[in-house]
Amino acid sequence: MKPPPFGYAAPCTLEETLGLLAELGHDAKVLAGGQSLIPLLSMRLTAPHTLVDINRIPGLGGISITPKGSVVVGALVRHAELLADESAHSANPLLRRATSQVAHPAIRNRGTTCGSVAHADPSGEMTAILAITGGSVRVASAGGGQRDVSATDFFLGPLESSLRPDELAVSVRFGAPAARTGSAFLELARRRGDYAMCGAAVTVTLDEDGAVSDVRAAYLSVGPVPEVHDLSAAVTGQPYASADWVAAGALAASLVDPEGDLHASADYRRRLVAVLTERALAQAAADAVARTQEAASCL
Repeated sequence: MKPPPFGYAAPCTLEETLGLLAELGHDAKVLAGGQSLIPLLSMRLTAPHTLVDINRIPGLGGISITPKGSVVVGALVRHAELLADESAHSANPLLRRATSQVAHPAIRNRGTTCGSVAHADPSGEMTAILAITGGSVRVASAGGGQRDVSATDFFLGPLESSLRPDELAVSVRFGAPAARTGSAFLELARRRGDYAMCGAAVTVTLDEDGAVSDVRAAYLSVGPVPEVHDLSAAVTGQPYASADWVAAGALAASLVDPEGDLHASADYRRRLVAVLTERALAQAAADAVARTQEAASCL
């Protein structure tokens, strides 16, 4: 199919962009990488009056690390750029683990991380990562300055966010992991690069004695919005090497409420939650030990 007719605007400043969005409202769609928007246009699932191309706006690129260790990704940063960034990987390895699973290299070369979050697809990797890291989205509007919206408040439903028509997501902030925390990311798709039938992003935090103190998990392709579940009750106080990750996976499966579709039934997705959680937690615990040892060696 071909997209419906639309106008095209390519503003050169943020102020001009925000003015256009305020003027056009629901009749405008923002174009950055276009890897989510163009398919929707081609299937005629959206028919905006005007595409507002933000690629000429200075100041919307770049990756930075805050003093507290959060990773801030500008609106024009491509997935491939985040994937290759060593400072972001050092600050939070979970970002690279998830970004490497986003679609195919060609899509990662054009698609933007911020745009993926703003798209609010519950099957997208970066929405789950924003949620589990306690991240936020910085949005700007004409005359309204800028505000930060937490992941909890940003995602409202499938492909639905709290971003208003006159607002632009200018960056996303992925929160820093706590001390002695490891992470892992696993997903299962019918073909590599397809949307996952289920994916799990997990973190494991150890105490000073190497026992499990905190366990959290977020999932993709399971619910209408990315949810973070606390699985600590299943394994708190257990040594990381012998923790009952099976019990943690079972707890996770009891907390989710997936829906079935053509790709996987609800029961199958619930089973995937249990299995992927069990496997990912074991990896995250090993990562926590490695990161703790690395940090100690730097003292």
